[in-house]
Amino acid sequence: MNITQIETLVQELAQKSPQAPADFLYDLLAAFDTPKATLARLRQGNLNRSKNADEVVWKKKLFFKTAAPDDDLHALFHAVKNAPATKKHEPRFLLVANETTLLALDTKTSDTLDTPIADLPQCFDFFLPIAGMEKATYQSENPADVKAAEKMARLYDQITKENPADTPEATHALNVFLSRLLFCFFAEDTGIFQKSQFTLALESHTQPEGDDLDPYLDRLFEVLNTPENERAGLPNYLAAFPYVNGGLFRGQYAAPRFSRRSRQTLLDCGSLDWAAINPDIFGSMIQAVVHPDQRGGLGMHYTSVPNIMKVIRPLFLDELLNEFQTAKGDPKRLRKLHRRICRIRVFDPACGSGNFLIIAYKELRLLEMLLFRELGEFLFSDISLANFYGIELDDFAQEVATLSLWLAEHQMNQAFLAEFGRTKPALPLLASGNITHGNATRLDWKTVCPIPEDGGEVFVLGNPPYVGSYVQDKEQKEDLARVARGFGSYKDLDYIACWFILASKYASNSSAQFAFVTTNSICQGEQVLLLWPFVFSQNLEISFAYQSFKWGNNAKFNAGVYCTIIGIRKKSSFPKRLYSENKIQIINSISPYLTSGSVVIIGKRMRPLSDIPTMNYGSKIVDNGHLIFSTEEKKQLLNNHPEANPLFRKFVGSREFIRGLERWCLYITDGNLELSLSIKPIAQRLNLVKEFRSKSTEVSTRGMADTPHKFYYSVHSDTNSIIIPRHSSESRDYIPMGFLGPETVISDAANAIYDADPWIFAILTSRMHMAWVGTVGGRIKTDYRYSAQLCYNTFPMPPLTPAQKATLQHHVYQVLAEREQHAEKTLAELYDPKKMPEGLRAAHRELDVAVERCYRAEPFGSDEERLEYLFRLYEKMLQEEQARGTLFAGAGKRKKR
Repeated sequence: MNITQIETLVQELAQKSPQAPADFLYDLLAAFDTPKATLARLRQGNLNRSKNADEVVWKKKLFFKTAAPDDDLHALFHAVKNAPATKKHEPRFLLVANETTLLALDTKTSDTLDTPIADLPQCFDFFLPIAGMEKATYQSENPADVKAAEKMARLYDQITKENPADTPEATHALNVFLSRLLFCFFAEDTGIFQKSQFTLALESHTQPEGDDLDPYLDRLFEVLNTPENERAGLPNYLAAFPYVNGGLFRGQYAAPRFSRRSRQTLLDCGSLDWAAINPDIFGSMIQAVVHPDQRGGLGMHYTSVPNIMKVIRPLFLDELLNEFQTAKGDPKRLRKLHRRICRIRVFDPACGSGNFLIIAYKELRLLEMLLFRELGEFLFSDISLANFYGIELDDFAQEVATLSLWLAEHQMNQAFLAEFGRTKPALPLLASGNITHGNATRLDWKTVCPIPEDGGEVFVLGNPPYVGSYVQDKEQKEDLARVARGFGSYKDLDYIACWFILASKYASNSSAQFAFVTTNSICQGEQVLLLWPFVFSQNLEISFAYQSFKWGNNAKFNAGVYCTIIGIRKKSSFPKRLYSENKIQIINSISPYLTSGSVVIIGKRMRPLSDIPTMNYGSKIVDNGHLIFSTEEKKQLLNNHPEANPLFRKFVGSREFIRGLERWCLYITDGNLELSLSIKPIAQRLNLVKEFRSKSTEVSTRGMADTPHKFYYSVHSDTNSIIIPRHSSESRDYIPMGFLGPETVISDAANAIYDADPWIFAILTSRMHMAWVGTVGGRIKTDYRYSAQLCYNTFPMPPLTPAQKATLQHHVYQVLAEREQHAEKTLAELYDPKKMPEGLRAAHRELDVAVERCYRAEPFGSDEERLEYLFRLYEKMLQEEQARGTLFAGAGKRKKR
């Protein structure tokens, strides 16, 4: 079952309330797709581990307790939680219900439910795991991280106000200074320094005015780079600080000058408990202090921990945690798992300040601690930072990534000490992760992070820079050309495609897996055709994916874009996971459009796959606007030259049609050219068109200069037409389309079907077609970009009978009639989902049902169902078309003989 079907059954169940609790349980299980044979075995007692008449205990699944109307439900629920059967049979769900109310606990997620049964449809997703659809749970934000980022950003603002960083060198020096401060804040709260040693020293040994703070910090940072045996003559308050080393304090960068206010802001930062802060705060710090232009150019989008976990968990962590659970009680399997995780290599080829590497390292260390606890063995950690690799273009971010990894190691060593009573020494700082400075698109990844030959695993991950095909700078275009040359129209690829191509080459013929956060554009329209055939040709498949969601973070300049997360691995028969709106589908395959089902790639077609008429771009003028008139300009010309009236036609593109705007064009044929030239304002405009075209860099445009009255490209026909806007907001349920008369010229900002039957309109404006367009069509950000070659010519339709066409035509007229009821409104207003008249909405729903009945008798429950059906039909029709082509080719050869 899909989610829509489950929701419908739960609604029916809720409407039965009140009912006997036992009946409720079996109806509930049936609604969540439990097989009838299983339900029968539960009823008969074969699967029920309880002998009590008021209980059902299904091992690993659920413990259900029936309550009488006067029972205290919460007391009964408490008894169920502590019952021996709960401990023995480890049920996923605990449920207590009377005739009207349900209490439940998900023992895996600790989620609870306390609801009237009549309200169950509002929270039905609580029980989705019964149907095999896990609720996706993400780690919540750490409030300390957010607070620290804000305070550091305020400190930076205050310092730069008093010390303008007007050169790259000054900016770099300031960033190094801030990283040193961050280390000191961590050090005094995590046992490296004495508790609050750094903040108290600043407060005690500098004046409130702040004018002596910068020389004090310069001297202190020099001390931190000086071994204890070389500190002769230092006063005790400086000598008390330990030797740090590690390169952090090695370079000489003068501290900025301070005022009373900035000094106080610095002390406020020190007052935070930095032991509670994740090292990935460094990423937020960098983003907070880099100018927005620089930040966008470097793709330095700080990634929050919950979003990082969306990548790490399905890529490798969930599997390791599951393996740990199944290995409990088996020391041999536990030690084997430990050896496995100690050999894992994690590689981020766009690592920024190291966010992904840090969180991956910490999660593996936490798992190692669970292993030691389960084994009862308290060894030193064998997970080495040497197994963490990165590539970073910015030299300072590279330094911070290295430092951040060390801080992550120290945090985990402290946690290890608290748990097991011993750990490795903190100082002096030693070598950290393998972070390479350079351009990831021009380095050999297998040299940066060699794939081990001893069976060790490599997981490649990260959040590479997002740069669209039309906004790449010169260097990025060169990078793309270097990586994707030979890909046909590679220039239309987004910059992030470089990482997918290089990662595919890296993972080919190996066990390496990768997962990247990416803009959703590489899973839409023509980019699918350009990129994904290569990925799949490397014997790879999509192992998991998140459908589009809005990406946010904790940085001062929050970079919110629509993203997906895509995981890739070697082809296998293992299940795939598709995440959508906090739900997980376990499926057999994921398409490059991030849908379940076939992995077929939709290519451009020059003619329709189905039996439907031709769709064209609208007419293109190429006139620099000289043949276009506003309504006011047209009236003014006709006041002086009424004889010009036959030369004007309405000129409509997407914007004019949807927003109800008026524009006009001169539509001059060879037959009325003489009339046109006799009207001076028109003749002048034609001369301007000739001049504009003659200066064009395009040969074809210059060739049109001697016929300035003709459109560059014209498909206009003096018949009724259907206009299909090329661009439309994603927020609309339907792209507004409509009929136009022969007197209207459709511009190249829209598509056109001339002399079309009304049933074609029904197909184009249906939910079926919209699901197809939303998946295989292009996008501008998240808005629809309709293409005849991708959206219309590829759309699969079964042959329609005359009766079906007549039914569709009836529903088309119903939609048009509802529009006429609101003729004062524009289509933009009518198709705004928040303002759409209910009559028009109902007419569209009825049209949708009529279109879907042309495909099958049973209605579709969701767009996922529609797309699965359409992709299967597309493949079938394509195969039939190819078979016909082969048959005709063979017949031709035989005839020639």
